[in-house]
Amino acid sequence: MWVSASRVRVVGPLAPLAPGFVSELERLHYASGSAYQQARVMARLSGWLAAEGLEASDLTPTVIARFVAELRRLGYRNARSWRGLGTLLGYLRRVGAMPAPASPARSPMTAEEELLERYRRYLMRERGVCEQAADGYLRKVRRFLAWRASAGTAGVEGLTAGDVSAFVLAECPGHSTHWGRHLTLSLRSFLVFLHVDGVLEESLARAVPRVAGWRLAGLPRALDPGAAQRLLASCDQAVVIGRRDRAMLLLLWRLALRRGEVAAMTLDDLDWRAGQLRVCGKSRRVEVLPLPWDVGEALAEYVRDDRPRVETRAVFVAVSAPHRPLTPRTVSRVVADAARRAGVSGVSAHRLRHTAATEMLRGGASLTEVGQVLRHRQTQTTAIYAKVDVETLRAVARPWPGAAS
Repeated sequence: MWVSASRVRVVGPLAPLAPGFVSELERLHYASGSAYQQARVMARLSGWLAAEGLEASDLTPTVIARFVAELRRLGYRNARSWRGLGTLLGYLRRVGAMPAPASPARSPMTAEEELLERYRRYLMRERGVCEQAADGYLRKVRRFLAWRASAGTAGVEGLTAGDVSAFVLAECPGHSTHWGRHLTLSLRSFLVFLHVDGVLEESLARAVPRVAGWRLAGLPRALDPGAAQRLLASCDQAVVIGRRDRAMLLLLWRLALRRGEVAAMTLDDLDWRAGQLRVCGKSRRVEVLPLPWDVGEALAEYVRDDRPRVETRAVFVAVSAPHRPLTPRTVSRVVADAARRAGVSGVSAHRLRHTAATEMLRGGASLTEVGQVLRHRQTQTTAIYAKVDVETLRAVARPWPGAAS
């Protein structure tokens, strides 16, 4: 009910805006208690403005900082920053009651920044790389450019094959094979771009040394049998957040989705009649997966009974208003919280994907079937899971010479 929020008495310059603000809180699905607290914040701010002889149009960053400082002086523990004022200030700006924040004057982009921005566009438009992956490429490329600058040669002018190999040889020691491979992958991609973009007359991608290592040398790290069930059991089914998190964990484990794929799911991706889920995966490839009954049931209950009725089409949103879509980082935090509650160590969203593949093999699925669920484009990528199929390995293993004697 919204009676408690509407009963908060607002005096001063913000009083005419109070009914609209309460309606805004209702639109954003604020709980009754939270809406009441937001209305009290408005009342305090309006009263302070009146005492200072100010209007809403005077709410500059300096004035807001003075108000927050006054709240702290009076002993309001939650008045540590502007964060608690975000919803109110956003509403006041939307209705034109206070000035919009002045955009900081942007200095012209440097030549390096312009180059990196073109590289980002190349990755996302030409190579089909998602924004999160593009950020990873750019971090490594910035490392390369910083190394060039520290050596007294800024930019990529005059870049040689020797410079490229020297950078890799200088950076890789002390890092894991995986880190080194990502570094060389990013650098190779950047050098191809420099040639395509016309910065370099010829591509230096072949000058990037290969990191020592053997394909399929490692082992997929699956969870112990029963660990995934303990993660699910740790989600409190009596509360909304527990039911939401359980649905997310089921998608990560039973369908082997990546954390970014879970965060990017929209209501339009769910085909309830056909029992299918559309997934936009790596390189923006769209594929359709069948929904197992337990995953579909958990999703249907969450969407029907628990998901707030908000404008965003994202399936998974924050429980608290204003119910923003969850990010890949939030999905990882959900997994980490479940692991902590269940007492299971070393859990990540991607490890649940490994667990799904391993359990499918142990259940009798072929590598081809596992690859289809994981949506691998190459069968060699799935071949690593053959190492964890112990029963099949035991069947094909030859006796050690002389072992029977």
